[in-house]
Amino acid sequence: MISDAPALQQSSEQADSAAAPSRLARYARPMLGILLPLILALGWELVVGLGYSNGRLVPPPSRIFATILELARSGELTRHIAATLWRVGLGFAFGVVAGTVLGAISGYWSLARRLLDPTVQALRAIPSLAWVPLFILWLGIFETSKIALIAVGVFFPVYLGVMGAILSVDRKIVEVGRVFRLSGPAMIRRILLPAVLPAYVVSLRVGLGLGWMFVVAAELIGASEGLGYLLLDGQQLGKPAQILAAIVIFAILGKLTDWLIEVAATPFLRWQDAFGRAKGA
Repeated sequence: MISDAPALQQSSEQADSAAAPSRLARYARPMLGILLPLILALGWELVVGLGYSNGRLVPPPSRIFATILELARSGELTRHIAATLWRVGLGFAFGVVAGTVLGAISGYWSLARRLLDPTVQALRAIPSLAWVPLFILWLGIFETSKIALIAVGVFFPVYLGVMGAILSVDRKIVEVGRVFRLSGPAMIRRILLPAVLPAYVVSLRVGLGLGWMFVVAAELIGASEGLGYLLLDGQQLGKPAQILAAIVIFAILGKLTDWLIEVAATPFLRWQDAFGRAKGA
């Protein structure tokens, strides 16, 4: 037993030394995504600083950052971000519920698919701005019309993702479930849900991205607060730094919310033996 102690200590030290680089790589990997924006920002700052551009129409990052700080100090930034997050959150929730339910019905029930899908596909081709006057006429210019517009944007990718994922489930897996005489609910829980979940997470991320796009269209009309209003205010007052500051905040919030969906879905997708996971992506 005593002679084994140095060997055990040595193997423990080797394991710790091997874990240190992997831990470092895990934290360094997300930083790679920030590298390209940082290089572009520093490059443009350098171009303006050297006098190759006056930075009037495309202000340098330092001026954009100063504008964000000024809006934050005045309290306007918090108010606009809170209003936009509230609208996107509610619109996303309603769009996801409707898209998930109708997508699941259309994917699982062929008759419902023949009835619903042609109409949904036709409505999907309508541009987002075409809904604006109709929603204002029906729901007024206040919050209800804005949330409804965002929900429409979220609905279509979620609906398509759920329906397409159910239709693409391998028939052999379903046949195995029938061989084991699984009931309808058991078939859904044990076979369809695991098969559909990866595509469903992707459709949620796409729907959230469209929700952020649709909120701009919603806030450009009849809004007195929100990041879309901040964009319009910057355009009307000729403030390109304010416009770019709003765009940067949109990008940051969009990425953060997308990351939250990805993190929330990770525990449910641990069973996947996919190419990207094998590479440690």
